Amino acid sequence: MDKINIIESPAVLVPVDNIDTDQIIPARFLKTTSREGFGEKLFYDWRFASDGSPVAENPLSRQKGVILVAGNNFGCGSSREHAAWALHDAGFRAVVSSSFADIFKNNALNNCLLPVKVSEEYLADVTSVLKSVPETVICIDLGAQTISVPGVGEASFEINGYKKECLMNGYSDIDYLLADRKSILDYESRHVM
Repeated sequence: MDKINIIESPAVLVPVDNIDTDQIIPARFLKTTSREGFGEKLFYDWRFASDGSPVAENPLSRQKGVILVAGNNFGCGSSREHAAWALHDAGFRAVVSSSFADIFKNNALNNCLLPVKVSEEYLADVTSVLKSVPETVICIDLGAQTISVPGVGEASFEINGYKKECLMNGYSDIDYLLADRKSILDYESRHVM
C-alpha cells in the first residue's frame, strides 16, 4: 500500500451532496474482484453522455489533483468496496466532505484513501475558494490531522489512531501485524500451554 503523510495538491471540486456508491462506480461495471481498472469507470455516468462521448464541462474529465472535494454525505448507498477502489485507481488519495457514510469511510481507510471530514462551514468556504480559484493547492497533513486551504485557513480532522498508523506506514491490516511479528512470537513463546 502507498504511504500517506502529507498530501499537497490542487483539488477536483464536485460540490454535490449525497454522492452514492452507484454514482461513484455504476453497478454494471462490477463484474470483477480485481481492484485494477475501476478508475476508468469512476463517475462514468457523469463523465460520459449516453452515446459514450465525453461530457466537456465535467470537472472529473479535467482532473488535475489527487484530492476530491465533494458535498455532504459522500459515499452513501450500497456497501460496495469498489467505490474506494475506483477513486484510488483514478489517482485520488483523499476525499474532503462534511460527512461520510460509515461503510464507505471504512472501505476508504482500508484502501489507502483518506476521508477528511470537516465542518459544513469549512467545506462551504473551501468550495467557494475552489470555484473562484480552481488551481488552489490544498495541504492535508495526516500526522498533524490538519487540512489547510489558502484563503480559508486550517481545520483539524479526526481519524482512528490504528488506521492513521496504517496509512502513514503503508500497512494493510496484515502488514500491521507482521510489523510486530517478533513481539507476537515472543509473547506466544512465553504463553504456550
